[in-house]
Amino acid sequence: MENLILKLKKQIIDALNLEDMEPDEIETDEALFDDGLGLDSIDALELIVLTEKNYGIKIEDPKDGKKIFYSVKTLAEFIKKHKTN
Repeated sequence: MENLILKLKKQIIDALNLEDMEPDEIETDEALFDDGLGLDSIDALELIVLTEKNYGIKIEDPKDGKKIFYSVKTLAEFIKKHKTN
């Protein structure tokens, strides 16, 4: 799980062009949106694309997105549970 979390942090940095950020600066349990990392709705779309492209997982119900993308940890748990490739 730790490997997946580190990989996700690196992928988030790359996908969202957070060039001045290092993976260890993203707290695993910190909120990705709002008061946490401060991502916005455009970033959310990028995360959905990242999840589909890299892990073969589609988010069927948009309402689930808020729960899935709450933190790197919740995203990693979702991927581990649903990964198809």
